[in-house]
Amino acid sequence: MKNPENTQEENTPKKRKSAREIVDQMNIIDDMMFRKMVEDIGFCEETLSTILGMEIKVIKTDAQKNIPNLQGRSVILDALCEDDKGKRYNIEVQKADNDDHQRRVRYYASCITANVTETGSDFKDIPDVIIIYITKFDIFNRGKTMYHIDRVIREKGEVVENGLTEIYVNTEVHKNDDVSELMKIFSQVDKYDTEKFPNVSERKKQYKKDEEGVRYMCSLVEEYAEEYRAEGKAEGRAEGKAEGKAEGRAEGKAEGKATSVDSLIKSLGMTLERACEIIGITVEKYKETKASMQ
Repeated sequence: MKNPENTQEENTPKKRKSAREIVDQMNIIDDMMFRKMVEDIGFCEETLSTILGMEIKVIKTDAQKNIPNLQGRSVILDALCEDDKGKRYNIEVQKADNDDHQRRVRYYASCITANVTETGSDFKDIPDVIIIYITKFDIFNRGKTMYHIDRVIREKGEVVENGLTEIYVNTEVHKNDDVSELMKIFSQVDKYDTEKFPNVSERKKQYKKDEEGVRYMCSLVEEYAEEYRAEGKAEGRAEGKAEGKAEGRAEGKAEGKATSVDSLIKSLGMTLERACEIIGITVEKYKETKASMQ
């Protein structure tokens, strides 16, 4: 019989290889990589300046900013930036088209506004909030890379401002402009442009090409995979225990695993097949479970 310690050592290179394959296919629009990218102020400045068409000077950036709400739903923002004029910019990335994205943006904007407004402030002093919502799909299906949403007086057709800016950008539609070129770097594995987008490209290379950066990303992949695998088991046990029956335990376990698969796909950009393999559920069972959860 093999020594358990030797078995673990034998599995390590294979595990590392799998993590490396995931990192090789990872893009900026994937949650986990985006979290690391936005820690760099230069990346945020270049991204915001390109999308907004003006120079933005970022003085602070918070990745995975948690905004608690004691009376309702709390939010975790992908990136909350502040410029030298006190404006707040929330950059979000979204790959899955499985939610009401406009209402999500509305809610995020309200939470940010409440969080950054000082007690007793006059309404005229409420900071401006700009939401940049980057998706893998064309959210409005109008064939544009970028959409600006304005408040309009319907009777007059005039735009009125209240300090909130909503901009939706996607990586699906490619035009001959800088925003489209930037989105290619966000969504295409081997796309770089160090001349036009030096900060974005160099930051991406740091985690895709530099060996130290790649090793770090591999360790994060393994850590996340183990975390989601454990969460899936725990959730399954909890739901099954609540049911109190063997059938309930099996159903709860499957639902927990399916949820963990979704998390791996969203956070690490994994394929469905690879995520199912790590969590320990067949693709067929995953699809069957997701259908039953609707």
